[in-house]
Amino acid sequence: MSATAPGDYVIRSIRADEWRAVKELRLAALRDPVAPMAFLETYEQAAARDDAFWRDRAAGSAEGSTGVRQFVAETPDGLWAGTVTVLMEEAGTTDWAGHAVERRQGHVVGVYVRPGHRGIGLTEALFDAGVEWAWGRGAQRVRLIVHEHNERAQGFYRKAGFVPSGVVVLLPQAEGERELEFVLER
Repeated sequence: MSATAPGDYVIRSIRADEWRAVKELRLAALRDPVAPMAFLETYEQAAARDDAFWRDRAAGSAEGSTGVRQFVAETPDGLWAGTVTVLMEEAGTTDWAGHAVERRQGHVVGVYVRPGHRGIGLTEALFDAGVEWAWGRGAQRVRLIVHEHNERAQGFYRKAGFVPSGVVVLLPQAEGERELEFVLER
């Protein structure tokens, strides 16, 4: 899947052999000043993972996979300027936080756009690709989890049509920290 984004950027699914770029972009995201609020792992945890982990991660979310898809915004010179990943969650299962999944849904994770590429519509284009992919796989809704104090992200998600569902996720690794579920209904 490939789509045109603002300017000369292309939004596309990653390929399994691009694990080094997957790793580099994830590490860049984890260096972002809001990373502690936006991601559930630290830079140190991710940097310590071996190459086999990154190969598996790329293969599992690459073009052709059915349950997970990672999209990137690519510049004409091949730089990955941003990313979003969508996980398909099946009714009757439980999610990463132990909540019951009541219907087939897409779960948006790993949203990141490099600072020099923000504010030009890349996040919207990445979201469009991810949400369309989820709808194409029979999702009845798409959801995401956002830190209660990450107002910038919440503002974008609302603008993209997501609304708070009322579900609150307590983070076991950070006492007192809460994440809020936002959903987009079909």
